Amino acid sequence: MKPAEQLKQQLNHAIGQVVFGAEELIHGLCLALISGGHVLLEGVPGVGKTLLAKTLASQLGGVFKRIQCTADLMPSDMTGVHVFNEQSRNFELVQGPLFANVVLVDEINRTGPKTQSALLQAMEEGFITIDRDSYALPQNFLVIASQNPHEFEGTYPLPESQLDRFLLRMIICYPAAEHEMQVLQTYDKPGGGHAASASATSATAASALIEPAREQVASVHVSELLYQYVINIAHASRAHQSISLGLSTRGALGLMRCARVEAALRGAEFVTPDDVKTVAPAVMAHRLILTPEATLENIDTRELVESVFSQVEVPREQRAPAAQPIPGGEPA
Repeated sequence: MKPAEQLKQQLNHAIGQVVFGAEELIHGLCLALISGGHVLLEGVPGVGKTLLAKTLASQLGGVFKRIQCTADLMPSDMTGVHVFNEQSRNFELVQGPLFANVVLVDEINRTGPKTQSALLQAMEEGFITIDRDSYALPQNFLVIASQNPHEFEGTYPLPESQLDRFLLRMIICYPAAEHEMQVLQTYDKPGGGHAASASATSATAASALIEPAREQVASVHVSELLYQYVINIAHASRAHQSISLGLSTRGALGLMRCARVEAALRGAEFVTPDDVKTVAPAVMAHRLILTPEATLENIDTRELVESVFSQVEVPREQRAPAAQPIPGGEPA
């Protein structure tokens, strides 16, 4: 079994003991981990978004921090501040929770746009600027943000620039009846829930598989026809009559990267158009901004993704003999 498949198997086993019926979500998390992107989890309160993020962090090891977003949260509460040390007569940086390997930003849309913007540089560049000084974040820095549906009371819509920083948005729905039964039987005792799950999720070798999995993904072949297919999809989204802001270049790159990982997770050596279609809803839907008319009609952006794909001709391609690495130097 290749590294990407091993990583998915380990996470399925470890997270599946704590969060029940989350196979599709775990698959999406593998896409993000190997691609080096950040994840936005959306769902109503009480369906396990925070538990899923904490359990994943426990499998990756390193430093884990949680930021509970509220209306009065300030940017410095995330990034940190310089404090004057009377003994050394110097200002010293007190690091905020963003200085961690895995950061859970819980209920991100319950804090204002000013505070949300503190995440932009960290998620894009892996650096934080405080008082004109830049500080590097840990390698493989990962943000897992959770949010409630935007129509809920006390929420602020994420700005377009913030949404575009998330590689994937995954929707967490209510669990199926059999999985909800497992939740009740597992966590109904005193001390259940998050406290009980912490002891059940010891660190594994999952983090050691990330780099080998990325090397495997880099060897997956992508034809020129498929690159053109993704470009055509991006252009079609920008020209769609119901979309005012289509897929960005960063979004197109994210679509291509996730398609590579999707191919690797099924053990393939080349990417197909079906791989692109499979990852498209999670990569594209949150990046598409509707026109006012489409918003009034309450059109679902995931339906728009299907509409965009229906306007783009699927290439007929054959497997090529040589592999191509992931293009570098583009925005992540």
